[in-house]
Amino acid sequence: MISVSGIRGIVGTSLTPDVLTTFVQAFATWLRTQSRPEKTTGKDTRLKIVIGRDTRPTGAAVAGLVGSTLALCGCKVIDLGIATTPTVEIATAAEQADGGIIITASHNPVEWNALKLLNRQGEFLNEHEVRQMLDIYRNEQFRLADWAHIGSTKENLQYDSVHIDRILSLSSVDVEKISAQRFRILVDAVEGAGSSIVPELCRKLGVEQVETIFCNGTGIFPRNPEPLPEHMAATVEALKEKQCDLAIVVDPDVDRLALICEDGTLFGEEYSLVACADFYLQHKQGPVVNNLSSSRALRDIAARHGQACYSAKVGEANVIDVMKQQGAVIGGEGNGGIILPELHYGRDALAGIALMLQAFTDWREKNVQNKRLSGFRKHFPDYFMAKQKVRLARKPENLDDIFSAIANRYPEAAVNREDGMKLDFPDEWVHIRPSNTEPVLRIYTEAKNRDRAESLAETFSQEIASSISTL
Repeated sequence: MISVSGIRGIVGTSLTPDVLTTFVQAFATWLRTQSRPEKTTGKDTRLKIVIGRDTRPTGAAVAGLVGSTLALCGCKVIDLGIATTPTVEIATAAEQADGGIIITASHNPVEWNALKLLNRQGEFLNEHEVRQMLDIYRNEQFRLADWAHIGSTKENLQYDSVHIDRILSLSSVDVEKISAQRFRILVDAVEGAGSSIVPELCRKLGVEQVETIFCNGTGIFPRNPEPLPEHMAATVEALKEKQCDLAIVVDPDVDRLALICEDGTLFGEEYSLVACADFYLQHKQGPVVNNLSSSRALRDIAARHGQACYSAKVGEANVIDVMKQQGAVIGGEGNGGIILPELHYGRDALAGIALMLQAFTDWREKNVQNKRLSGFRKHFPDYFMAKQKVRLARKPENLDDIFSAIANRYPEAAVNREDGMKLDFPDEWVHIRPSNTEPVLRIYTEAKNRDRAESLAETFSQEIASSISTL
């Protein structure tokens, strides 16, 4: 599967050595067309590319293949080893590299892996850039190095510390205040790239006691890696057993953040961005951006602060494009992805952890009687979301016709066809779109109560399934 989220597939089936090397050659060739003048006219024309990977068992082999292919394309490779997606993004910019590759399939099951591609700013390629690179990929118009100009691979394991230090230096983060709360926090890294860096960040932020579950970095996910309520039973049990104030849950590449309250209820992935934005807008005024599948709660919070809220197509690169266009000070996606331009343009669960702990700290200082995270959650507008998937053998050629037929049955809804189809009703909405990362149609709904959100999701799931089978 190829999208602005990169290329992903099942290792040994769809993601083969041939696919990987061909794709990497295309990326290196595309980077050459984007490179700085000194790379085409100077003595040293080798590109510099940063790579990093999550902990999946296939990661080391894929990284070796990727690094060697890049070297044969005449690139100097800086290998961060196991590193989070946002850490690779920061390193790519800090190294003044020409691009970066993150070897991770994020929330996909362990048999999947992927290449996420970064430009020289350490940001995901946008749709236009992806199309340019795919033209090279499909036509196999590769530019390789001769024997005298092949590249090299150099290891650099210092960027976890760099990333943490940059977060600690944010003007809105006060470690002394956080330390005074004497937090006891459970960290669940689902055996992914956050297994070491997330507990370390918590300690550096002043968390008094850091407990861990699934933080051995094995890459063998003990549960479905998406931090959804139905997957959190063991984490909730550990949270209560260890009597923690909250649990921090990240996905395998640490670009998504979820929290669990002290009573075992989920704070809600959607509300990670909402809470961070509410806090950050007190320090820096400006617009905010989410995607079309994100909660209306962010719009409500922005209005509280007198700021505009804009929505982009789903996909980090799309959100970043709108953030830059609108001069947004914070943004992200409703899956727990928080983008803080002050730090870098990329979803960053580590930045989200710092903002969330500071926001919770400030709230606790003002609320003498109720100091629990479940109480903090009630501070925000209450919406309920439901999500379903319709699995596809292949993407229907007549998907636009299906969407149009469904939209015609709901004339009372405002229709947005920018990314799949979104039907906006006065008090609720439905968004149906093809996934960038799986062969599925995703169905998102939001309403004022859980039953209604789930009912909407079920209704539209049946409508889509019926339309696909009959057309």
